[in-house]
Amino acid sequence: MRVRDRRLLLPWACTMLACALAACRPQEEPGSQLAGMMIDPQLGEISGLAASRRHPGTLWMLDDGGNPARVFAVGPTGDRIATLRIEGVTKTDWEDIAAFELDGRRYLLLADTGDNGGLRRTLQLHVVEEPARLENARLRPAWSIAFRWPDGARDCEAVAVDAARGRVLLISKKREPPELFTLPLRAGTREVQVARRVGALAGVPQPSAEAIERSPRRAALEGQPTAADVSPDGRTLAVMTYRYLLLYPRQRGDGWSQAVGRPPRVVELPWLPQAEAMGWADDGRALYATGEFVPAPLYRVVP
Repeated sequence: MRVRDRRLLLPWACTMLACALAACRPQEEPGSQLAGMMIDPQLGEISGLAASRRHPGTLWMLDDGGNPARVFAVGPTGDRIATLRIEGVTKTDWEDIAAFELDGRRYLLLADTGDNGGLRRTLQLHVVEEPARLENARLRPAWSIAFRWPDGARDCEAVAVDAARGRVLLISKKREPPELFTLPLRAGTREVQVARRVGALAGVPQPSAEAIERSPRRAALEGQPTAADVSPDGRTLAVMTYRYLLLYPRQRGDGWSQAVGRPPRVVELPWLPQAEAMGWADDGRALYATGEFVPAPLYRVVP
């Protein structure tokens, strides 16, 4: 390895250790299976993941700001199949992706909602139709939504779609507790929309005193939401933080505000380098999760 690549030694070594542990002692991570490895350099800053509704076994992924406006088609073991260039948009900080079906068509929602500095006045959601074939191509949004927060800037990396109810769900990252907002999926106007706060996430695990003493910065990050997805049957909202997977089931007659107001089922994630991408598998029985950096493990988590 060349001298200029020494900064990659630690993530690489940690990834190899995680894979060895997953292979040799699976009982330490019940319900989590190593599905594959992300080794393609193009997949080095993945921040969002969603299972295709049109191509079984395919995962759609996107990467952070500072990269071209693009979406990747990735196989279930982590191999890149195709790259879609998204034209006609300005990419600031893409942080999540959601797959959904509406009126018989399959779409992807791309969430340009990252705001680490709390400086953005408006944010954008772009919706593109899934292509018929998995090959390199150029796409334009079917529609876009410009929006703002009701009372000041927020960082948001967790975005999901409830197509049956025609809503986009957005979860703040750095607020305590994390807040849940909604927007209409089809606004019917080009005016800037205002996200509506509908609740707060209950039961997000808090760091122990020992964890805070050991590493205050890391402990503060563990409960921050970095991804979200609604299950294919529309009944469960999954929220990923840097350490946990939180499952909020919706009971009969509930809205999402009631669902996230109850303590979730909590699953501790296997080790991931900066866990930022998660989505339900197309069968609804498991979730895929991965993180930034290359190489990175791609896990299939059965909750």
